[in-house]
Amino acid sequence: MIEFLTSNFSELASYLWDANKRIYWGYVASAILLAIPVFIAVYRRQGSSPLAVSHIPEPIDGEKLSVGKFIRFLLPASIYFSQSAKNDYWLFIFNKLLKAALFPAIVITMVPIALGTSNAIEYVFGALEPVSSSMQTTMIVFTLLLFVFDDLTRFLLHLALHKIPFLWEFHKVHHSAKVLTPMTIYRSHPVESYLYACRMALTQGFVVGVCYYLFGPTLKMIDVVGANLFVFLFNIMGSNLRHSHIWLSWGDKVENWFISPAQHQVHHSDSPKYFDVNLGSALAIWDRMAGTLVRASSVKSLSIGIGDEYAQHQTLRGIYLEPFKRAALLLLPKSGRSIKKSK
Repeated sequence: MIEFLTSNFSELASYLWDANKRIYWGYVASAILLAIPVFIAVYRRQGSSPLAVSHIPEPIDGEKLSVGKFIRFLLPASIYFSQSAKNDYWLFIFNKLLKAALFPAIVITMVPIALGTSNAIEYVFGALEPVSSSMQTTMIVFTLLLFVFDDLTRFLLHLALHKIPFLWEFHKVHHSAKVLTPMTIYRSHPVESYLYACRMALTQGFVVGVCYYLFGPTLKMIDVVGANLFVFLFNIMGSNLRHSHIWLSWGDKVENWFISPAQHQVHHSDSPKYFDVNLGSALAIWDRMAGTLVRASSVKSLSIGIGDEYAQHQTLRGIYLEPFKRAALLLLPKSGRSIKKSK
């Protein structure tokens, strides 16, 4: 038990140095840099945020900017020491322990999916000589396909989590956050985490299988410090501000193609008007195709959470157990019909 806890806590600490994790130090540093122009715009009254957050003080005419004011703007105690944020911190730890204890035995792995995909394609279409002998071409295609298919399957699973009432009860945990911090990315129910883990294995296995069939066994991804090049670029462009109080929009033209931090904050709105919008992770094209894209410029006011049902998720006990209870009720015809989806 001691060895189990020690190894897992060491792995949690390593997240700061792992470019595949959202809280990698480089991504955190880039988020801080991107927050600076937002801070300056707010204090010079050149910009505003529709987020209903009371901690952002009204600027005083002629007031000088300072590092201290920026730090208070970046890390307001009213957010980072709130009960909602504290629950996020605990979930970060407990979910890691649960995954380590339970997931290895039940999560689908990538290798058999990759081999099965490659063999299935070969069975249908026959053996194929490598499409390209250029390692550079192979790396570009493999890296791009891996990113696009990963983003697409994230969108599809996210859509299912919102549209299927049974799954929504588990995804509701993430939306129950009353404040957003970079740690909110880890605010998820273990059932949802399991689904995303299986999704990742299926997606990666499929892409590896397809590319193995097309290019042969010499597959290599273009990466930056161990992360897919496109994932790295997405994260370095303010991914940690997606779950934050800092309203950073890319503008309408860019937001037609890429989901900005502000757009994801709209996704966390407790207003029925914005339920089930901006479901994409990095690419906005899936939301455009589904008719669920909302640009940040169209939003004038915003508050975060799931409204009246937040009381269910004020405690860790409620966060872990309430979704099972309500999901089970949905399986009963009469009880299921009486439970309406709400945020």
